[in-house]
Amino acid sequence: MQPYELTLGAAAEAVRTRHLSPVELVDSVLERIGRTEPRLQAYVTVTAERARRAARTAEDDIAAGRHRGPLHGVPMGLKDLIDVAGIATSASSRVRADHRAEESSTVAARLEAAGAVLVGKTHTHEFAYGLTTPQTRNAWHTGRVAGGSSGGSAVAVAAGTATFALGTDTGGSIRVPAALNGVVGLKPTYGLVPRHGVTSLSWSLDHVGPITRTVEDAALVLAALAGHDPRDPASLPAPATRYRPPAGTDLTGLRVGVPRNYYFDHVDPEVETAVRDAIDRFEALGARLVEVEIPMTRYIQATQWGLMVPEATAYHERTLRTVPELYRADVRVLLEAGELMPAGDYLRAQRSRTLMRREWAAVLREVDLIAAPTVPATAVEAGQETITWADGTTEAVSDAYVRLSSPANITGVPSLSLPVGHDTTGLPIGMQLLGRPFGEPVLLRAGHAYEQTRPARGLAHAARTSATS
Repeated sequence: MQPYELTLGAAAEAVRTRHLSPVELVDSVLERIGRTEPRLQAYVTVTAERARRAARTAEDDIAAGRHRGPLHGVPMGLKDLIDVAGIATSASSRVRADHRAEESSTVAARLEAAGAVLVGKTHTHEFAYGLTTPQTRNAWHTGRVAGGSSGGSAVAVAAGTATFALGTDTGGSIRVPAALNGVVGLKPTYGLVPRHGVTSLSWSLDHVGPITRTVEDAALVLAALAGHDPRDPASLPAPATRYRPPAGTDLTGLRVGVPRNYYFDHVDPEVETAVRDAIDRFEALGARLVEVEIPMTRYIQATQWGLMVPEATAYHERTLRTVPELYRADVRVLLEAGELMPAGDYLRAQRSRTLMRREWAAVLREVDLIAAPTVPATAVEAGQETITWADGTTEAVSDAYVRLSSPANITGVPSLSLPVGHDTTGLPIGMQLLGRPFGEPVLLRAGHAYEQTRPARGLAHAARTSATS
């Protein structure tokens, strides 16, 4: 096994025990980037020399007994919305072509303090306003979409060009690409991870979180990220808790909610089968399955778009009026639509969110978590605009991909996406676990227990192919 193939947990242990040096690990990942990037295009910027310097420093510190923890010397990618001092933050847009951060974001600074090594900034759908990341190719099939808007981060992790990465999630933008590329994505509780220094799409829906190869890896990264920062008005104090899940697979006493409505409506049969099989495995591990009714389903998509569209337009108000030609056509249309939305619609969306949070809290008092598909279909072909369901109805890809993930953004509850199989064409299928606010330890415990019962996953097929082509 090459160093770039290691999970974060395995790499951290090898570095800690000095069986692997940070220099060897980072060099392996950078070489991997050089071999796969022409095909996958996960990165906007590769910070190779900076990474090598940081790796040498980490190696010296560890040799001197100054080991900072499991992220020390481990290579990471950051979505190109996340500021790092001295490095461009373009948001994958011509509008930001000349922007260079003067100060690091809170999350980047915390990861640097933990010793993580930045190897590059990953592509996003322009300003995170989309669900495909068109510049980037799916790590399992380069003719398919990567998912968005954190597509570059998910592909980098799936391909072995980052040991872990950060993404942002406004309507599913961590979990959707994680599901489509067969990796783990965690959207934390709203306010748990600070967003200071992270370009906003919709400030009342935005979250920052990790994309990793295993659930345990996600827990290790979350532990470094969580905690209050007064510079983010939404930031909340992190509860004193242990995120790293316990060993073992016993889930006795855990109540797993299985939706009887919404989450399995208009879902590809192969996705439904894989997710229901995974839910049955929870039961085999000792959990109790409880049917639940998802509340206010008819208002979910209207509430998501009713909040996101005007907030995004407000953020881009100046540049939309001064340099509209620099935006991609799909993003510009959405931003211009926000200028036409009545204030009353935005206020009604706010009211709907308040009611939805209350109703979801009632459901989550009856169960410890809810298990459901992350997305209703696997990765569509690049350029495909609609999905046709078994009953003959069609749905826009953007609506389909956000439909099952957006409730967690509206309500602010945590959601963990993890791989649960592949369809008959070999494309990954994801299941999400949704929990109570600050219920990350429960989601991580359940996800880790499930993960231990499945064979270890290798790197994505397209990534392996590109390495030898």
